[in-house]
Amino acid sequence: MADLNTDVRYLKGIGEKKALALNKLGVFSLYDLISFFPRKYEDRSHICPIAMTMDGENACIQALVADTPRLNHIRRGMDIVKLRAVDDSGAVDITFFNQSYAKDNLCRGESYNFFGRIEFKCGRRTMVNPVYEAADRAGQVTGRIVPVYRLSAGLNQRGLMQAVRQGLDSCLDTLPEVLPEEVRRRCRLAQVRYAYENIHFPPDFEALELARRRMIFEELFVLSCALGRMRGERSRDEGIRLKARDMEDFWSSLPFSPTGAQRRAVSEAVNDMCSGAVMSRLIQGDVGSGKTLVAAALLWLCAENGYMSAFMAPTEILAQQHYDTLSSMLAHFGLRVGKLTGSMSTKDKRLIKDKLRLGELDVIVGTHALFSQDVEYKKLALVVTDEQHRFGVNQRSALIGKGARPHVLVMSATPIPRTLALIIYGDLDISIIDELPPGRQKVDTFAVDESYRARLNGFIRKQVLEGRQVFVVCPMVEENEELNIKLKSAQEHAAQLSNLFPDLKVACVHGKMKAKDKDAAMSDFVSGDTDILVATTVIEVGVDVPNASLMVVENAERFGLSQLHQLRGRVGRGRHKSYCILVSDNDSPEVKARLGILCKTGDGFKISEEDLRLRGPGDFFGSRQHGLPEMHVADLGANVNVLQLAQDESRRLLEADPQLERPEHRLLRERVDKLYEANSKGFN
Repeated sequence: MADLNTDVRYLKGIGEKKALALNKLGVFSLYDLISFFPRKYEDRSHICPIAMTMDGENACIQALVADTPRLNHIRRGMDIVKLRAVDDSGAVDITFFNQSYAKDNLCRGESYNFFGRIEFKCGRRTMVNPVYEAADRAGQVTGRIVPVYRLSAGLNQRGLMQAVRQGLDSCLDTLPEVLPEEVRRRCRLAQVRYAYENIHFPPDFEALELARRRMIFEELFVLSCALGRMRGERSRDEGIRLKARDMEDFWSSLPFSPTGAQRRAVSEAVNDMCSGAVMSRLIQGDVGSGKTLVAAALLWLCAENGYMSAFMAPTEILAQQHYDTLSSMLAHFGLRVGKLTGSMSTKDKRLIKDKLRLGELDVIVGTHALFSQDVEYKKLALVVTDEQHRFGVNQRSALIGKGARPHVLVMSATPIPRTLALIIYGDLDISIIDELPPGRQKVDTFAVDESYRARLNGFIRKQVLEGRQVFVVCPMVEENEELNIKLKSAQEHAAQLSNLFPDLKVACVHGKMKAKDKDAAMSDFVSGDTDILVATTVIEVGVDVPNASLMVVENAERFGLSQLHQLRGRVGRGRHKSYCILVSDNDSPEVKARLGILCKTGDGFKISEEDLRLRGPGDFFGSRQHGLPEMHVADLGANVNVLQLAQDESRRLLEADPQLERPEHRLLRERVDKLYEANSKGFN
């Protein structure tokens, strides 16, 4: 029996060349090979009579080769083999391109199983390049459920199937059982040997489902144990112990009453900061729910204790907005608030850095400039990061490293179901602000097609003539003629609107612009100097323009629901009635249903749940910015119920054995340690 750590090149039938191709897929060891799960499955178990096959469907037929296969050399590099196959119900014309060996493999008068796509051409059924095997020896690539794997150059499906089969045969009897027996039995999960065999080579879909459920649970359970251990270890880390203050002193200074959700979030964070352990907490709330007020309360608490705080925003314009907001909120208490951004003059930067070093500021607001090498902090107790997903892990760590174990508060305006947030945000404790402050405007949302264009343009002019401003969002920066579908580009559409409204000021903002040019254009819009701002999704998060009352999203079907909800959150922030118009000419029922959800509700958490159900978690993760390990079989969006079960079981296990030190948990601890090692940068 082979060791799971055995290099794949030493496995029977693989060798150096195939091993290099497997390495490109991330497969280096025997364990990697048997854990390289299929991306989908094809049901080739049902033999269909030729006459019953449908145009455009994949079908498995059993047919007799009716004539001698003919090989034709069309041109250099192009060979064609043609034959006709029949069964009792009908006939099919089969063509193989550049598979000259098919002429010798297929014999007239013999029966074979063929699997491929059926197409009707000139009244006849055809198949191109089907897979096949002799009917009396079927069961390898036909007559069964066949796994389909991701491939790299130098590999084909049949070869990869054989490699996995050989790998399983060499270790199936010795596979370690990572799941504790009581967990496996309580959750009614298949044994490890059954799971690995049937996730690759299931005899039926019932066996496949049992195997997949076991493997999905195992992956999420190991991840939950890893994150749970991190939370436990962090709770034992000594932090700056603040003394509690009567928060009513802060609340009473406000010109409005905080919501119950804001009070609850502050209370949870204060308890953390006064516990003696390091706080690492996520404040998650919908657009406009008042997360900044929660942060302000904690900044005040730190100042009352004689400590300073740093507040990091992803862009200069957002840093300016937070500086203005916090300065206003904290002015009543005489707190000293400073700002540090990259565009400031060298003289102003030096002045602020001197004040930070000497402890002459209570709060510093800024961008990535806050963690520059020459920035020194005196008594830093709290680090707040806004829209954490916009920062790399190393950036947040660099700022935290400026102090002696400061408390950490992360703010996010992307509502995510709590179960999923526990995974995405790793070891952070979570506070959810699930109610909006009184007076927050409801944004009326409508989905329209191009037939409404004239009315929409009229409505844009009406809003501007009433003194309001308008956002227009496009899915592309510039035209791309290579795309078969017509999409609005920000640059092209801005030019069109400038021609249409020559008396109005139209500006364009997109991600390819230089930062200073982008910030200048945004500043002009914030100050009211621009009437219509055409942009890509660079304006998705954070920009606060109370005078903007209309958001138009072109090609709305190209955006996820959560992204559209974020865009809609850019309007309705002032006292004016606000609107969001979703423009799409896509008439598919799925698109209409998706956009209809936006028109019916403004609840970001409900929208995020629908987004997960319809599109999976990609909208929240972007380019894996969350830093989590790549899932091999689990889908964090589709497998929420199994995720909840895995989290509950990991919590129960870690309460009994926080460090997984019991002998029966040794294999689980080794897997968790391996996960730590492979994802050391993400788990931070």
